[in-house]
Amino acid sequence: MTTLPRTAGELRAAGRLPRGVKDEIRENLLARLRAGAPAWPGIVGFDRTVLPQLERALLAGHDVVLLGERGQGKTRLLRSLVELLDEWSPVIEGAELGEHPLEPISPQGRRLAAELGDDLPVAWRHRSERYTEKLATPDTSVADLIGDVDPVKVAAGRTLGDPETIHFGLVPRAHRGIVAINELPDLAERIQVALLNVMEERDIQVRGYTLRLPLDVLLVATSNPEDYTNRGRIITPLKDRFGAEVRTHYPLTVAAEVAVVRQEARLPAEVSDTMLAVLARFVRNLRDSSAVDQRSGVSARFAIAAAETVSAAALHRSALTGEDPPVARPVDLEAVPAVLRGKVEFAAGEEGREAEHLNHLLRMAVAETARDTFAGLDLRPLAEAIAEGNLVTTGERVPGSELLAALPEIPVLHEVAARVGAGPNDPPGRIAAAVELALESLYLTRKLAKDADDGIVVYGP
Repeated sequence: MTTLPRTAGELRAAGRLPRGVKDEIRENLLARLRAGAPAWPGIVGFDRTVLPQLERALLAGHDVVLLGERGQGKTRLLRSLVELLDEWSPVIEGAELGEHPLEPISPQGRRLAAELGDDLPVAWRHRSERYTEKLATPDTSVADLIGDVDPVKVAAGRTLGDPETIHFGLVPRAHRGIVAINELPDLAERIQVALLNVMEERDIQVRGYTLRLPLDVLLVATSNPEDYTNRGRIITPLKDRFGAEVRTHYPLTVAAEVAVVRQEARLPAEVSDTMLAVLARFVRNLRDSSAVDQRSGVSARFAIAAAETVSAAALHRSALTGEDPPVARPVDLEAVPAVLRGKVEFAAGEEGREAEHLNHLLRMAVAETARDTFAGLDLRPLAEAIAEGNLVTTGERVPGSELLAALPEIPVLHEVAARVGAGPNDPPGRIAAAVELALESLYLTRKLAKDADDGIVVYGP
């Protein structure tokens, strides 16, 4: 930072001329694309769908609205736009708006530039300070977004006719940056009207003042399709001013869903990718179920919360049994429906059957994952070992070593463990997680009887 210009004169000599924020984003995005560098770190599952559309919109210099159900990563995507800004940008030191020292736009900025000339002091703003996010709420006012007369400045002696009495809102203060409005339809229609001039004519009007501020902002927003008909709507003139509407979606594959959960979930106990695949399929089953109200969607946060619940159940079992390290097993999945039932909106007429639907779809997910994991593997020796009277018990108070001790030494157990990446020298809990999935698979295909009572599950003939 010490080598950066500190005055307007030094800035001009260094060739740091003003550049529009949309031009800045375009040039930085093109540089990343040409270099093959990741332009969207942390964004999973949108590579061939959403991201190309968003990139084209940014290259065109369009304001953008992301349209999609809850939990599709819209806000995460908007926040990642910050990485396309220059790391540091010059502003007039002490000015209320983030104006370029060689291109002031506000009355205060122009006055300072006229008084100080090339000695105008320059400060440097980090790109993280050039992103402004606002959650649209019914109580949001025009003053919040655009500005209002500041009574403190009036009380200090300025006249009401002085433009410098205006306290600027979020949008003008984001000059040369990005303004993100989450859940745009939740803004009252009269408040949305206040954005029309900002987006098209780039001026603002505050209590009779018309300031021709050539604002330089990228306006991005999010919306849920349900909002257009139920909670609110984006007024037609405002929709017309957005250059691009990009439709988001939930992860299209199990692998993408697992990647999202693995990236976002905080897991205090070990949860294998196989267990995460069960939860991913569970969420996908919910999104396909006619019993679920699909207008509100099933958020990716459901899968994340489910993974954290399963991990917590494994940690709880570890505390009770002394098993270390704690490893999630299929028995821990039983905690998910009861804890997360409230995160799913069911269709009308399904009242009272929520738990039934959740448990059924979870069993389907277990069966699908087991079928995929053990495809081509003959589990008959395991079924025969149970049929010969080897009862296998699992539950919250059953450590993995006890589950394994109930079974004879048969080669198929090593093959089962290997399918989930567990070796013979791994902790018992890790191997038991694979064996328990195989046992559950055999039960679901009606090759094993299963008795459950008070949190204890017994597989037997």
